[in-house]
Amino acid sequence: MPLHKSLYFQVLLAAAAGIAVGRFWPEYAVALRPLGDAFVKLMKMMIAPIVFSTMVLGIAGMEDMKGFGKTLARAMGLFCLLTCIALGTGLAAVLILRPGAGMHVDPATLDAGIATRYVNPDAPHGLVAFLMQIIPHSFVGAFANGEVLPVLLLAGLTGLAIPRSGLGGKATMEALASFSHVLFAAFGYLLKLAPLGTFGAIAFTIGRYGIGSIASLGLLIFTFYLACLLFVLVVLGTLARLHRFSMFKLLRYFGEEIVIVLGTSSSESVLPQMLTKLERLGCRKGVSRLVLPLGYSFNLDGSAIYLTLATMFIAQACDIHLSAGRMLAMLAVMLLTSKGAAGVSGSGFVALVATLSTMPDIPVAGVALIVGIDRFMSEARALTSVVSNAVASIVVSIWEGACDRAMLASELDRGSVREG
Repeated sequence: MPLHKSLYFQVLLAAAAGIAVGRFWPEYAVALRPLGDAFVKLMKMMIAPIVFSTMVLGIAGMEDMKGFGKTLARAMGLFCLLTCIALGTGLAAVLILRPGAGMHVDPATLDAGIATRYVNPDAPHGLVAFLMQIIPHSFVGAFANGEVLPVLLLAGLTGLAIPRSGLGGKATMEALASFSHVLFAAFGYLLKLAPLGTFGAIAFTIGRYGIGSIASLGLLIFTFYLACLLFVLVVLGTLARLHRFSMFKLLRYFGEEIVIVLGTSSSESVLPQMLTKLERLGCRKGVSRLVLPLGYSFNLDGSAIYLTLATMFIAQACDIHLSAGRMLAMLAVMLLTSKGAAGVSGSGFVALVATLSTMPDIPVAGVALIVGIDRFMSEARALTSVVSNAVASIVVSIWEGACDRAMLASELDRGSVREG
């Protein structure tokens, strides 16, 4: 394929153009925000039906339905472990580098109105309310609201019911398979707009906040990116090495998806391609189509790193000391608030507000300190979660004996050469 026709190249070119426009024509760049927002909305519009159809087909297509519970338990166990490590990684990074130390911010001078814009008065509070929120008011309502967790619940129930429904179940599965092909084709057309979305999103960010805003809180941004990099290379790299596949080859293999996520700050924009590539890597559909969509709600490790790091940064900036016990309680709260957030730009910031609202020690108004640079960290949040979910999907497939190891090695070798 000629270089100019490669989506990879087009997104990189659009990102460079967005930076230039934001730097030299900031007023015009700010007006380009709808381009980025529209692209993310288009991606989000497609995610609910894609998640539903792929999960239903994955569950219903499992050869051993009795093994469904074991696969689900293993996936959720791995997600929980990775999230705990991600939370610990963010906490360790902020405690060692202390990006907020020495700022001596008076909480009374902070603008509390910024946080209230992100507070949903109808949001669930507590574990029971959170679980109740997963149950939709109606079957169609889950799709209308665009929330992933209720769709996952419906997909699980439907997938389990199809094998027990005889001819009707078989007809439903065939219809869903056809519908899934249509959805993937439609998503492919929308994905061609990724360069336009990247251009608008990056131009707006640079034009609105300026390159100077990166430098003003550069240590915080550096700490966050370093924590994400260590998590990917050390934690996920070790997990990959233990299961005998190369982390660097995997990153190369998903290179195009990584660039799109970096440009749009949206992990949802690459879900269909990742499912296709996982199957190409030898992962059986029944497992990969269950694990990957689940990971989009239950394995947001980039957001987990961000939550601990941003919370402790605010505490350091406001000279608030937290005891070890309070830190442990904070981690427990974050283990819940990091789940179920959509993988789109801004969701991590909303989760941060939700976390701080449950912690009386740290003022919610402290988010005013980082709201201006949050957009610069959303790319790393989304990217870390995408890579983590790719690794988790392969690992669970290996655990379940649902991964062709020879195909995995061969495709990663061939893919790394092709991408190079």
